[in-house]
Amino acid sequence: MRVVWQLGAVAAVAMIGGQCVAAVDGNPWLTLVLGLLTAVLAVPVYRWVVGRTERRPVTELSREGAGAGVGRGVLIGVALFGAVIANIALLGHYEVDGLGTVPGAIGLIGFMAAAAVTEELLFRGVLFRLVEERAGTWIALALTGALFGLAHLFNPDADLWGAVAIAIEAGGMLAAAYAATRTLWLPIGVHFGWNFAASGIFSTEVSGNDTQQGLLDAVTSGPKLITGGAFGPEGSVYSVVFGMVMTAAFMWLAHRRGHVVPRRRRAVRSGNTTTVPR
Repeated sequence: MRVVWQLGAVAAVAMIGGQCVAAVDGNPWLTLVLGLLTAVLAVPVYRWVVGRTERRPVTELSREGAGAGVGRGVLIGVALFGAVIANIALLGHYEVDGLGTVPGAIGLIGFMAAAAVTEELLFRGVLFRLVEERAGTWIALALTGALFGLAHLFNPDADLWGAVAIAIEAGGMLAAAYAATRTLWLPIGVHFGWNFAASGIFSTEVSGNDTQQGLLDAVTSGPKLITGGAFGPEGSVYSVVFGMVMTAAFMWLAHRRGHVVPRRRRAVRSGNTTTVPR
């Protein structure tokens, strides 16, 4: 039952916040305020419901190191997406025509903050963590990564390849970031940094959504394999490759720190003796 309560509580905040943000679409200042409010409220709701249902300190959202974790994550996310855009631009498929809109970028801060926080609490804080308890880190990473990709399949301009790309590059990388640190602050930062760089800085589509213009007035065109097509650069082969590299780096760090949970083995009873298969 705890998974139901935890998912329900966080999803309620995400849905109510999402409806409020959608209601003020076109007003960047209200979008900023309501998006940040959704992100801020989701954290204590998660702490409360997890603390009540599991009766433990919610260490994955410890206040200690929160700012540093989010900050490092944002830098990683922005740098990663910047590397993707740089490679696409080197091939001549991303061109900047001038400046975009500062208010648009400001509104996207709130929108992307709400998405990053609520999605990380749902997918890494609840689903990944609870699956990992029973099936181990690697299976949890694969299963929740697939679910994360599937969730993006319902976006307006999404397709199967885009969902697969998201599952590999983001679902795997963000779960690995949590496994490496055992806090949600780093994946929240990476998630926000990546999404805001895509929309608020480079003005590209994000996961097949009709994302408004950010700081740059830019055009992406060319082969879908390189640019991601209507889904946006997250469907680019560069995003997939860089995401896989970061997943491997985070999992190496998780292994080095002893954070990789092995798959739980079922006990086999023989007479009055219980043995564990090896």
